[in-house]
Amino acid sequence: MPSPILRRALTEPGLRPLPERAARLLEDLGAPPRLAAHLRAVHDVAAELVDWARERRPGLAVDAEAVLFGAATHDIGKALHPAELSGPGAEHERAGHALLRERGVEERLARFARTHASWDDPGIGVDDLLVSLADAIWKGERLPALEQRLVEVLAAASGQAEWEAFMDLDDVCDRLAAGADRRLAFQSAYPVAGGTESTA
Repeated sequence: MPSPILRRALTEPGLRPLPERAARLLEDLGAPPRLAAHLRAVHDVAAELVDWARERRPGLAVDAEAVLFGAATHDIGKALHPAELSGPGAEHERAGHALLRERGVEERLARFARTHASWDDPGIGVDDLLVSLADAIWKGERLPALEQRLVEVLAAASGQAEWEAFMDLDDVCDRLAAGADRRLAFQSAYPVAGGTESTA
């Protein structure tokens, strides 16, 4: 049974709930509450990006289910490497991917645990780029090289000039980055470990 703090991190109003399958995985793992809060923050931004893509880029082939599940589980490996919740490290990437696959999650959905920090690798598609972008923008971080890569994909898919795709993407990134303080406060309200409430 999940701790009350983890349950609250998964259900507290203010951010969209995670996909049910992702929330169950976190509960089964007894994930750190801060990890659940972080995943909700990134998932919330990813949902905004998916909505934006549907509205502004209807010709773009976005797998909304994959992006949302990917955002909701991209750091799940930190349940196995909790030191990486508050410090650097990439062990969680391979571990998270392996964990998802061992639990029956298909590669189409599991890959984001492995690719979310590898957006500059060859062969990374639009869904992976959207998860990587959500993982930066949730805290107000702008990564020009990542955004340029997405601009190129957007322009190629729409036939639009890159500068037009840039302006459109820049607008949505500015809007989403403006909510970073609220999302950071949501995440920091939960402890890294499953114990007592955080005052951070």
